[in-house]
Amino acid sequence: MSEAAAETLERSQGVDARLSAERRRRSAQIRQARERLTTSDVDTSGCEIQLLRLYARSRRTSAIAAVAMIALAGSFACSWVAWNVVAFWSVGALASLALCYALAQDLAGVPDAMVVEAVWRRRFIAAEFLHGLMWAAMAAILIMARDDSGKIVAFGALLNAAAFNTMASAPLPPAVAAALAPIFCASLLLVATKSAGTASLALLYMNVAAQLFFFILARRFHRLAAEGLAFRAEKSALIVELEQAKANSDEARRRAEEANFAKSRFLATMSHELRTPLNAILGFSEVLMAELFGPHANPVYKDYSRDIHASGQHLLALINEILDLSRVEAGRYELREESVSLAGVAQECRHLLAIRAQKRGIRIVEAMESDLPRLWADERAVRQIVLNLLTNAVKFTPQGGQVTIKIGWTQAGGQYVAIKDTGPGIPQDEIDLVMSAFGRGALAQKNADEGAGLGLPIVKGLVDLHGGRFVLKAQLRQGTEAIVVFPPARVMSAPPRVEPLEQARSLVVASIDARRRSAA
Repeated sequence: MSEAAAETLERSQGVDARLSAERRRRSAQIRQARERLTTSDVDTSGCEIQLLRLYARSRRTSAIAAVAMIALAGSFACSWVAWNVVAFWSVGALASLALCYALAQDLAGVPDAMVVEAVWRRRFIAAEFLHGLMWAAMAAILIMARDDSGKIVAFGALLNAAAFNTMASAPLPPAVAAALAPIFCASLLLVATKSAGTASLALLYMNVAAQLFFFILARRFHRLAAEGLAFRAEKSALIVELEQAKANSDEARRRAEEANFAKSRFLATMSHELRTPLNAILGFSEVLMAELFGPHANPVYKDYSRDIHASGQHLLALINEILDLSRVEAGRYELREESVSLAGVAQECRHLLAIRAQKRGIRIVEAMESDLPRLWADERAVRQIVLNLLTNAVKFTPQGGQVTIKIGWTQAGGQYVAIKDTGPGIPQDEIDLVMSAFGRGALAQKNADEGAGLGLPIVKGLVDLHGGRFVLKAQLRQGTEAIVVFPPARVMSAPPRVEPLEQARSLVVASIDARRRSAA
């Protein structure tokens, strides 16, 4: 769906344009971030300085191994070459290695803002080229030996030097090329002159092929390192964006909670101001209905007073529901806990709605387990829970239908009350709507006797205050079942059985006789 179509649909549903635009903007940002994470085309630009530092760190950490390899190559070369020549080569090789190490160490102390990438790149390439020249010189020294075994050692030295320099300089491919170039040229020169034997010549060809492979491998390592750095940078940027979005979300939630709490507190404190004029309206309308000061000259006035009284009662009931929900949301609803019989409360609510159910031909059936212990709960809250659920069941049950009230034990040891009707039911996509404050389903909006949509939210709030659970099961054209479960902690254990007075006296006498016999 395009953004224009989504905006038109949200506008037709009454959604705030500013909120919908903000939602679409965040969705676009999340989609772009997901595309950046899943795409294979990674932008490696901007990672040159990090690659230089990675090369410098590799050179610093491999310095000891490089010194050991130079010492090992020099010790082997002494078998075919004079020691003073080997010593001269060793000093030159160590000096070139020290230059590479010094440059790497200097880069570690330079901040990123002061690093000139081109200058440092040229320095590292020159140092690696000088180091490669020293290894090429070792190969030349060994090849001049008369024994063919010295030539084989030269081939091995070239191969080891190429492999080691490739691994140490892999983050910087130009440096790898600079280090391999002298060794590669020396190998090609030997192949061209054919100064080695047949077996040595085969090894030399393998050496050249291995150096080409090392260079390709170095470029692959460089690509992987660049992609890793790019992914790390994108991950860091995404983490920053997520943290910022989380901070914005927390701030928006905090403001919404403060606004909701302020609204609930305002409605909870308006109880006296709203009920006082309504009580006067109800009282004076009752006086007019009863004609206490004489009959009306026009009987229409009596009908008007009856309508005023009915409207006032409806408005008072609506205000009471709003205030109850506000007190629950604001945490100002205090439970007055006492011993309550769940079955007794359900029967009282049934008697209150019996006349209304009879007028519509609705049959109310009770299915209650016997000998249920009492609950430790707020009797007014429990009565309001059962009355709201039973009122909804009678309201939405068609004429001639049936409402069933079930009360019994739960598997965990608590008690439940379930009210099921044979009404049209509620679609699954509207259950969350009817459970929200002022939410009414499609059937409630068509019903002439609809309420304000506060009955079920009040029930859920009161059940939560008791630590219980409220479940609404509904299917279209199959009725609705509302289940309220009270936890086992609310069930009062049966009191100890009191023995009759005569039986208690006989037990005391028997105990005294037993003590006397034991003393004798």
